[in-house]
Amino acid sequence: MSPFAYVSNPARVLFGSGRVREVAPELERLGCRRAFVVCTADQKDLALRVASDCAAQAVFAEATMHTPLGVTETALSQLRAAECDSLVAIGGGSTIGLGKALALRTDLPQIAVPTTYAGSEMTTILGETNEGRKMTLRSPRVLPEVVIYDVDLTISLPPGLSSVSGVNAIAHAVEALYAPDTNPIVSMMAEEGISALTRALPRIVTVPSEVAAREAAQYGAWLSGICLGSVAMGLQHKICHVLGGSFDLRHAETHAVMLPHVVAYNSAAALAAMERVENALRQPDAAAGLFALNRTLGNPLSLSELGMPYEGIARAVEQVMKDQYSNPRPLEAAALHSMLARAWSGETPHAE
Repeated sequence: MSPFAYVSNPARVLFGSGRVREVAPELERLGCRRAFVVCTADQKDLALRVASDCAAQAVFAEATMHTPLGVTETALSQLRAAECDSLVAIGGGSTIGLGKALALRTDLPQIAVPTTYAGSEMTTILGETNEGRKMTLRSPRVLPEVVIYDVDLTISLPPGLSSVSGVNAIAHAVEALYAPDTNPIVSMMAEEGISALTRALPRIVTVPSEVAAREAAQYGAWLSGICLGSVAMGLQHKICHVLGGSFDLRHAETHAVMLPHVVAYNSAAALAAMERVENALRQPDAAAGLFALNRTLGNPLSLSELGMPYEGIARAVEQVMKDQYSNPRPLEAAALHSMLARAWSGETPHAE
């Protein structure tokens, strides 16, 4: 066995039906009395109920995809005006991102209550956008002190959003398997996370109210989030950050479209990782298996469906080649252009 280092990010995790009712006791345990609750406009009713239960000081319902700097500054101003001493983020990746952005600037304790399968609540990673560019950083200040996984809050998540969110989580786990600083603990969690999500997502699409499938998806997303937060990111996340920041593409859908193509690009350079992915998928080829999973789930298969212009491919390649993330296969501009062209048109993924 090769030498390795494993560092666990400190967080208290509560998992189970009805546990959203424990937001108030958890705030009390943290010594907090004036919470600032953040959410998207769609989650405002849920956020108001939680805010009422915990006697929160204010609710900010303007969380936005890709965490734009202007939205964060508006929220920060209201937080300070209300003299809040803690943060509660209720929702998907947009909301979790805003909570992290506020924690970075205030160092206030935060509770995250995810309602999708994004997994970012388990990481020290924050992505923010400003003037069409997405910037990513790592800081222990953004890691929530408490994460509450309540399956009841996911039952109403539409199957389509559930499936792209779940494949987004799978992307975290897949990339962790071939990260330069991966280790046996992360690899076990990644394979288990992929397996759990692969089993759960088709059931959610066909039987959206099945609690067992929803719980399995949350479990897989939790494990995948831990993986993302434990090791370095690679080409998958770099491309998705570039596409999201430059063309305002939805984050989960972009991950879903790109994952089979990035796996195909890296397959020959990460054979051990691909074998684990294939084991988890129960498929003989990782890239083809992930593409087939997207098709089964009804996920978008092309960047063109998401609104990306074909002429944006060259610009995306240029940005991906700058400030490169670690990756098992060196980045080659021509090969990346071909890969993005296939992803744009929804072609079957294959290695150059």
